[in-house]
Amino acid sequence: MAETGASALPHTGPPPLAGPTPAPDTPHPRAEHRPPLPGSEHHRAEHDAPLARAERFVWLTARVLEQRLFAHHFRGGDPGPVETALDAYRNEDGGYGHALEPDLRGPASQPLHTARALRILDAVARCGGQRTERICRYLTSASAPDGALPAVLPSQRGYPTAPFVPVVDDPGGELLATGPVAGLLHRNEVWHAWLFRATDFCWQAIESLEDSHPYEVEAAVTFLDAVPDRPRAQAAADRLGRLVRERRLAVLDPDDLGAHPVSPGYAPGEHHFPHDYAVDPRSLARAWFTDEEMARSLDFLAAEQDADGGWPVRWRHWAPAPALEARPAVTVEALRTLRAYGRHIG
Repeated sequence: MAETGASALPHTGPPPLAGPTPAPDTPHPRAEHRPPLPGSEHHRAEHDAPLARAERFVWLTARVLEQRLFAHHFRGGDPGPVETALDAYRNEDGGYGHALEPDLRGPASQPLHTARALRILDAVARCGGQRTERICRYLTSASAPDGALPAVLPSQRGYPTAPFVPVVDDPGGELLATGPVAGLLHRNEVWHAWLFRATDFCWQAIESLEDSHPYEVEAAVTFLDAVPDRPRAQAAADRLGRLVRERRLAVLDPDDLGAHPVSPGYAPGEHHFPHDYAVDPRSLARAWFTDEEMARSLDFLAAEQDADGGWPVRWRHWAPAPALEARPAVTVEALRTLRAYGRHIG
């Protein structure tokens, strides 16, 4: 086996969130029977359902990629068109650029773009094969000397970039960038030489955390939900959950936002909630919160849907295009989280 080849890991007993993503839902019933008569009570209820309102928002505002993702997740669409749309962001080096992650503009391949690409491939159960092998080769070339990924490489300099994203000449590896990528590769049982050092980096970074911020914690959760050593992951998650509660990194009562501080460097009102950490009830982060806390969090998420059918972007708005491009992706993820917890979306 070539050192840079990507192939399946030997089976070690999948963790709760490991393995390929389940097949998409069956087509929406509206595709199988005549729609209700316009003006009928059934028609009005269907039109006002969160999913129908979000669908209109997506078709009005989203990039082709998010349109294809919506169709796949909620209308029984094939994953092939998602892959085709994603290819528009792929570069010859195997990485991804072209504002796939809206806060980084320009064509240059960046680890944050590539992490987003892996999340999309995982979501449509296509995280494997030659495409993943090319991504792993890019990860090897983009890594810092410690084997971990910087969030942003110097190649971003000269292109429009969110002002809160630093671009430095010699960036070091970060858990924020490395955790999600390593976790998604483990989740899909991908083998590659890059993954060994990256996994060691993530373990060391997570187990030595004395303080953190929400996005770093979310990156750690993605890693812990999928890494094969389940007892170690459980112990690390328990410790991380205590840190989240002690540092008040999750809003436990959405009716009292003022009692929860916003992390340094975050935008005013950029709070994080239990559903941001435990996006799926099988996540290790679900145990950090009581049933009542999670129910309040999901109620808040459902109520956040705007009149236009989309969900808001809570992070800092620095330019019109990034904010507009981010909302459809946020909308799709909000709907997926609500559905994962059995909430009615229409």
